[in-house]
Amino acid sequence: MSAAPVWSVDPRSGNPREQVTVEATAEEVDRAVRAAHAVRDALADRTARAAFLRTAAELLEESGPHIIEAADAETALGPARLAGELARTAAQLRAFAEVVEEGAYLGIHIDHEDGSRTPPWPDLRRWKIPLGVVAVYAASNFPLAFSVPGGDTASALAAGCPVVVKAHPGHPATSELCASVLRRAAARTGLPEDVVTLVHGFDAGVELIRHPLVAAAGFTGSVRGGRALFDAAAARPAPIPFHGELGSLNPVVVTEAAAAERSGEIGAGLGASMTLGVGQFCTKPGFVLAPSGDAGDRLLKALTEAVSSAGSGVMLDHRMRDAFLAGVRERAGLPDVAAPVTPGAAGEHTVSAGFLTVPAAHLAAEGPHDALLEECFGPVTVIARYGSGDEVAAVLARLPGNLTATLQTATEGDDPEAAGLLAALTPLAGRILVNGWPTGVAVAPAQHHGGPYPAATSPSTSVGATAIERWLRPVTYQNTPDALLPPELREANPLSLPRRVDGRRE
Repeated sequence: MSAAPVWSVDPRSGNPREQVTVEATAEEVDRAVRAAHAVRDALADRTARAAFLRTAAELLEESGPHIIEAADAETALGPARLAGELARTAAQLRAFAEVVEEGAYLGIHIDHEDGSRTPPWPDLRRWKIPLGVVAVYAASNFPLAFSVPGGDTASALAAGCPVVVKAHPGHPATSELCASVLRRAAARTGLPEDVVTLVHGFDAGVELIRHPLVAAAGFTGSVRGGRALFDAAAARPAPIPFHGELGSLNPVVVTEAAAAERSGEIGAGLGASMTLGVGQFCTKPGFVLAPSGDAGDRLLKALTEAVSSAGSGVMLDHRMRDAFLAGVRERAGLPDVAAPVTPGAAGEHTVSAGFLTVPAAHLAAEGPHDALLEECFGPVTVIARYGSGDEVAAVLARLPGNLTATLQTATEGDDPEAAGLLAALTPLAGRILVNGWPTGVAVAPAQHHGGPYPAATSPSTSVGATAIERWLRPVTYQNTPDALLPPELREANPLSLPRRVDGRRE
């Protein structure tokens, strides 16, 4: 039987654009993984890795017009948005080059022999080494920054791990272009091209997670797909780390004082955030606790104006559009759920934004409204109107884990609810915002993009410098002669790396 074709599809029309390739067979996945595993030692040189990452950034920018054209044709995200995403992707690669050169990520600790301790200390030298081949499962909504050349790939390569990427079916042509850029960057810096390889197809993704030479995996996508891969990673004869970003409601709590002070500003800001990118950001605020009463009504009026003026948009593909429409119908049909602005189909290929409202009391205990506490991917949010702090506490106690949680509080004078609500939101998410909006994730050393399950399957971040830690494991050498140690751990510190020696930073 011949391999299934992989088509590039125009989401603006639903029509196939071109056949890009064919789905990888089990044998081809095996060859890709074995090829990556065979060249893993080539990434041992930190100088070469940093040069590779910088060259990849340069070549991405040089190829930018072609990549943006292909990505727009496959995702309908628009040239301006994609140009910004390409710049972010290049910046990520350069940032990880700096991380590699600086060397603190190696976590070097040296404790000299000390017989006066109880029990006595031997000479111990600890650092972190790469895990091996990493499988990366590309995301749909960021065809560059969270796809083939994105953060998972960049951080794994920075750690010294070769990468096999499973392309997302929503942008196969873009994936091929980006993979070719990364492979050219490797060759230009003297590394084997197989430090990055690309495979297509659902079955290929399953074969990849099961391959015995795959040492770890990174995933961004749906709860259903991510959980299936997570379970497969755990069910292997030798389980592997699976770092998945699966789904997030990104709750927002608006205090009564905040609504009274600036209801129009909050409503407009919420409308802009939840419709950004046709509501297809993983950090979209999808659930809001807003007060009942006049101030909350004014907030909803401002939100209505903002959402109504957002216009229609094309989602990433028709499958996601169908899922969005079905999710909205299910939620809007629940008792006491209203739709001040009805989200739904705006045309044969487009959708319009909207929001739903419900009394918060309906969500305080398990019941038919539980679907409102699940992510609906697309331009819709749920506003739960509360009448008391007890209602807010009851609803927050039922929320799943999230990437973000936001508190809108008064900016002038005291807000007696703020401290308690901030404490209640902190266990729910990996990033807590005050008087801001969660869409937009800065690529910064202090960033954390993750959270309690189902936001993520591990405590790690997929954005920022510490994302590299996912692909490393610690090793300690005990009483090892200096000549046998890796250069990074030798007494003289010949590579001038940041280290902690006998408990003190060197």
